Amino acid sequence: MRRLIGGTLALLGILALAACAGLPVSGPVTAGRPVDEARTGPEVRFFPEEPQPGATQEEIVEGFLLAGSGSSNDWQTARSFLAPSIQSSWDPSAGVAVVPTGEIVAQPAVDDTVTVTLAPVASVDDTGRYEPALGGTATLAFDLVQVAGQWRISKAPDGIVLDESVFGTVFHRYSVMYFDPSWTYLVPDERWFPTTSAAVRITGALVDEQPSDWLTGAVSTAFTDDVTSVYSSVPQSAGTARVELSPEALALEQLTIDRMATQLEASLATAGITEVQLTVDGVPIAATPVQTRSTAVTGAPLVMTDQGFGFLSGGELTTITGLSDAVARSTPVAVQVGPDQRSAAVLSADGSVVRAEATDNIVVLDTRSALRAPVIDARGYVWSIPARSPAALTAFGPGVESPLLSQPWAAAGVTDVQAIAISRDGTRIAGVVRIGDRTELWLSGIIRDERDNRGAPARLGEPIVAGTIEGEAVSMVWTDDVTVAVVVRSGTETDIVEQTVGGPPRRLPGLPARRSRRWRPRPRASGCAPMTADCTSVAVPTGCRRQRASCCWRCSRARPRSGWTGLLPSVCRDAAVPVRDDPVRAAHRPGYTVVP
Repeated sequence: MRRLIGGTLALLGILALAACAGLPVSGPVTAGRPVDEARTGPEVRFFPEEPQPGATQEEIVEGFLLAGSGSSNDWQTARSFLAPSIQSSWDPSAGVAVVPTGEIVAQPAVDDTVTVTLAPVASVDDTGRYEPALGGTATLAFDLVQVAGQWRISKAPDGIVLDESVFGTVFHRYSVMYFDPSWTYLVPDERWFPTTSAAVRITGALVDEQPSDWLTGAVSTAFTDDVTSVYSSVPQSAGTARVELSPEALALEQLTIDRMATQLEASLATAGITEVQLTVDGVPIAATPVQTRSTAVTGAPLVMTDQGFGFLSGGELTTITGLSDAVARSTPVAVQVGPDQRSAAVLSADGSVVRAEATDNIVVLDTRSALRAPVIDARGYVWSIPARSPAALTAFGPGVESPLLSQPWAAAGVTDVQAIAISRDGTRIAGVVRIGDRTELWLSGIIRDERDNRGAPARLGEPIVAGTIEGEAVSMVWTDDVTVAVVVRSGTETDIVEQTVGGPPRRLPGLPARRSRRWRPRPRASGCAPMTADCTSVAVPTGCRRQRASCCWRCSRARPRSGWTGLLPSVCRDAAVPVRDDPVRAAHRPGYTVVP
């Protein structure tokens, strides 16, 4: 059986070849990658060298691996390094091993076999799913024979190897869109496909395949099992793609067809396609994309000062009727306001988790010890978890008693949960967890009970590792539908790590404590005392000034550690009250300034 360069790199299974192988959202129907980020311009393509006459066995193997960057004509150049017997059967789409720059070096041949040892940083499987590597090495073996006096590869693993500096050019990240179970939101399932076949791969993934395993049960699709895509191409003209479906599509009700069109149009938009026409036997099917709810947040930050709690805009504070008073009375340490602004999840100064309601009520939900900052989801459920009890995750519904959620984190060896965050569509939970001597960012789908339309969380799906965290997670938020931002403290520095769901991370470096910048109000800002020396100094990452984000600032005069800061909780525990699902509000606000 042919060995594969693909599959799951977390265990280096893709290369264990012994036997077998930012942020803002826009657009009428989706809140994912911005429209202006769609790839409509010319793509950069690589044209690797073909085999050179007289090349050594090692040069042939290295040339073959480097030719993985040339996806044109189904990797025609890479196939030219292969013996005729395997040229047509070698499958480059089986997977990708992403390796550090300059690591592709062949070892001297032994008995006409050349080996290459790699330390992959990530992999992409045959369905386009990205997985980070967790360390380790793997060895690839290539057998060679003479063909017309030239060395050629007679046995090679399926899949390709790409230098990480090249990977993001040959492959791009695209969103395959599903619905949440209530058919209210669109939920992206991120995949990596070659730019030369993006439309075909996106269409095939949506119409003919299933969501990623970790999203099973958490998302829904309008495409039924008996409806398939007919052609292996997606013809395009003036930004419009024509997708040919099997005749079974004609038997579907109109709402289902409209939802199918919605998913396809939103998915293909990430590849620069602006419109989709569904056809059966070449005849267009009438379809109108349905309206979906946006997960975009307002640009005005939620703040808390001595004047109260509310939205700050133009130096004026606008309170939320009923809710602002309830939040203020709950002595908050951390706050997250629900999307309907009718309730908020609050970690109180006494360590309990409460629900503040727009009726001015405060409901105590959780009094367990060492509770982390709670979150509130799109259905109004408040999620709470003790720091060192990963099996004790609980979701409290409005007016209902909630049992502990069935979830696999504890069984997987998690000993501590440093922070949790729920996507604004309510389908995914992120958690920064300690497992062994590592700190990792995990993702799980949220499976809900939709029988009574309340969407009560029932259990979590099997987790995936989105990335590793170096340091302690201070707080975590979803900055958009595909990005989780983690405020990380390591020694004297505080950074922000932006982790793409199904993609590589991006670290926004902070400033060391001796050079930290602190946010404090100018004298004309009423109600706020300046940050005092006994309040923890906070490093503001320079990259944050470019982010469109929201946070909540709190001035406290009653506690020993009085002061004011613009970062997330636990950095300056009694001063910061983050709200919404965003990290630092970075813009210079009226009445506030950056003080060295």
